[in-house]
Formats: sequence, C-alpha cells, structure tokens
Amino acid sequence: MKNSKIDLGLLIIRIGFGLTMIAFHGLPKLMGGQEKWTAIGKSMQNLGIDFMPTVFGFSAGLAETVGSLLLMLGLWTRPAAVILAITMFVATANHLAKGDGLSGASHAIEFMVVYIAFAVMGPGKLSIDKK
Repeated sequence: MKNSKIDLGLLIIRIGFGLTMIAFHGLPKLMGGQEKWTAIGKSMQNLGIDFMPTVFGFSAGLAETVGSLLLMLGLWTRPAAVILAITMFVATANHLAKGDGLSGASHAIEFMVVYIAFAVMGPGKLSIDKK
C-alpha cells in the first residue's frame, strides 16, 4: 500500500511539473521564433559558449517541451530529466549572471533539483518506463 502512494505521488509531481514547464516555459519559447531563440541562446555565453545561440535557444524550448512530455509519460524519464536539469542549470547561471541573485534564480533551481531527483530515482511504477 505504501509504495502505491509513493508511485501516485511521483505521477502527480511528474504531471504537475510537466504541464507547468510546457505551458509557461517550453511552448512560449518554441512559439517565440528565431528572435526569441537567439535571445535565449545567448545565455550560453555565461558558460563561455558564444556560437549558435539560435540553435541553443531552440534546443532549450524543445527540451522543456518534449522533455517535459516524456517526464509526464514516464518514458525515457532519466535521460529526459538529465537534459531538463542541464537546461535549468543554464537558466540558473543566466539569472545569477544578470544579477538576479538566488531569489531570482530560485525557480530554475527548484526545477533543477526536482529533475535531478527524477534522474536519480526514476519515474515510479505508474509510468511507461515500468511497463
């Protein structure tokens, strides 16, 4: 009985985080077009990467959308979670480089921590990965 509650809790977290990431971050980035992708991709400069900003910006939106969908489904959960955690690491570095401080970066940090947890523990039994 206890394990079924844990698995249900993991499913709720996967769906909640997935839906909010897709709706408020991933899709708006993808729909923003080349100008938005370039602006987002320039955040890679904080890590010393200053080439192909449009590709990196598009990749961030794609990771947040497709990766979140995979997380929700519990399909390829660990690889998706790693990619999402890396994306949130870049977002955290961008906030800190802009001078937003920890409070400004906290949202990205919170998501990154959850994605790291899913990369470590997997999706739970209520997932395609476990079928």
